[in-house]
Amino acid sequence: MATVPASIKERILQLRKAIEQYRYDYHVLDKETISPVALDSLKYELVKLEEQYPELVTSDSPTQRVGGTPLPEFRKVTHKVAQWSFNDAFSPEDIIDFDLRVKRFLKSETGKDLVPTYTTELKIDGLKIILEYQKGLFIRAATRGDGRVGEDVTQNVRTIEAVPLRLSRSIDLIVEGEVWLPKSQLVVLNRIQKKKGESEFANPRNVAAGSIRQLDPKITASRKLAAFIYDIAETREIPSTQVKELETLRELGFKVNPHFRHCRSVPEIVAYWDEWRKKAPKEDYLIDGVVIKVNEREYQETLGYTGKAPRFGIAFKFPAEQVTTVVEDIVFQVGRTGVVTPVAVLKPVLVAGSTVSRATLHNEDEIRRLDVRVGDTIVLQKAGDVIPDIVSVVLPLRLKNTKPFVFPTHVSACGGDGRIERIEGQAAWRCADRNSGPQLARKFYYFVGKHAFDIEGLGPKVIDLLLEHKLITTFDDLFSLKRGDLINLPRFAEKSADNLLSAIEKARTTTLSRFLVSLSIPQVGEETAEDVALRFKTIEAIQSASRADFENISGVGPVVAQALSDWFSDRNNRALIKRLLKWVSIQQIQKQEGGVLVGKVFVLTGTLVSLSRDEAKQRIKLLGGEIAESVSKKTSFVVAGESAGSKLTKAQELGVQILSESEFFKMIS
Repeated sequence: MATVPASIKERILQLRKAIEQYRYDYHVLDKETISPVALDSLKYELVKLEEQYPELVTSDSPTQRVGGTPLPEFRKVTHKVAQWSFNDAFSPEDIIDFDLRVKRFLKSETGKDLVPTYTTELKIDGLKIILEYQKGLFIRAATRGDGRVGEDVTQNVRTIEAVPLRLSRSIDLIVEGEVWLPKSQLVVLNRIQKKKGESEFANPRNVAAGSIRQLDPKITASRKLAAFIYDIAETREIPSTQVKELETLRELGFKVNPHFRHCRSVPEIVAYWDEWRKKAPKEDYLIDGVVIKVNEREYQETLGYTGKAPRFGIAFKFPAEQVTTVVEDIVFQVGRTGVVTPVAVLKPVLVAGSTVSRATLHNEDEIRRLDVRVGDTIVLQKAGDVIPDIVSVVLPLRLKNTKPFVFPTHVSACGGDGRIERIEGQAAWRCADRNSGPQLARKFYYFVGKHAFDIEGLGPKVIDLLLEHKLITTFDDLFSLKRGDLINLPRFAEKSADNLLSAIEKARTTTLSRFLVSLSIPQVGEETAEDVALRFKTIEAIQSASRADFENISGVGPVVAQALSDWFSDRNNRALIKRLLKWVSIQQIQKQEGGVLVGKVFVLTGTLVSLSRDEAKQRIKLLGGEIAESVSKKTSFVVAGESAGSKLTKAQELGVQILSESEFFKMIS
């Protein structure tokens, strides 16, 4: 056998060292110190040299990340260190209890009032892996399995660039971590699936788990998985604190999630949890909570384990976005335009941070699609700012002898005889008598509400009182009220009467969009009213518009256009507008021609702090931009406030630019 030239040996060693350093820079330090194309070139050179001199191939060479033929099956591995799962916490009270338990146990074992500190780490929603190294060389990877026995997935884990094949020190150790698939990579994989005509992957976690269990490592390599390592399970000398342990892991060459924090109190822990509950959707990996561990290793060893879980740690989960609960009743609510909406009354349940006891069923068609019945156990979903929605019925838990829900013919909340009718061409039903007492009251509630004239002190109880005493029958009657009309009413004295009249006087000047909202036009809410106002500029122009004119407005479809045309063609409605304009001044909002946001489409999600959502929308439109309710490829920006929901995730999947509130504020200022 010919001797390998020393220069070739040296070049191979240099290439391996350089490639490993670039891997460390990118996956551990999050620094791109060489372009991906250039790095591929180095890897290619190394592959060719090792093909030419196979005797120089070593198990820790970067070329050995993908190799071998597909396995017939996975070999079982008995863990050298038992694999535990942390107990879960769901509220700050649970963390207070955990802290008290830790301190009580430490005192019972040591007789001292010890004060432990804690580390908080992000709980990555992926697949747990256990890695073993001997003299610094990667030798084995296994899944958690049942905690005692897992599966050998060494070949597949070799394909993950974030997992070092050789450590910076020659030591024996076992570490634990999480394999995950970037959200951005899921988008790429689903594009490929779509092109092949195959079903798309559901979520990053499922892909990560499925990829690690591929018998062919080349498939695993193509998925471009990532990994965070968070614990040293076994080595000769484990660092004295969890913080030092994480720092040691990073020094050894592992990718460690950088967002851990050393906390000295429960309020600090809760603050960290609350911070990341809001920030989690913006990361490229799934986060489903925070892992809290006693920081001091000595205290961890004293605390030990229960039969099921470590005493020194707990998983503080983020609020669930999907839960199950029971439908206790189905009732009906009537809106300002007389539309009847079925609502499921639920056994109260905590979902996405709030207690939910009701969920809309939308219409008769949706009830039939879900086949939801009273007594059913259902899956309820709430993501961020999205209204709680029933996703499905858990059919195996359906009670015997339940009957399909039958849509009624009468709803008492309509008033009058309560008769309802299905709107032609739609799934919705409405009250047949649109001028009943309850219907009139609802229209008045909306007329004076915050999205319309916003008259302070004029709530439902006062409206009911005015209707009962026949002081108002049409909207314009409100503006002709006198002090003498109010002073003799129950609950009113001179001061309260004057305050109400002052509020009514203040409300006489309004915008065109608010004026349109106040009229309770079927199918027309705030968004459509704003669009119509910006397009036509004056109420006179709107009254002269045809159905086709309305349909030419972006976002206005045939149904809404017809509703607008029908309403403004009605003689009684035109007479109402004429009477209102005797009392009300409409202050026009001019859209800036050639504004800085012309052609830009915005979607808002989450809670904004510096201004209300309505103000943000108004500002966008004033500057020439457009508002959309859902994220699509046409979306220019998604503005993400606190507790941003599924719209943020969708934006990340589609590669839509995401703006923080401060970035958005700079844009519109």
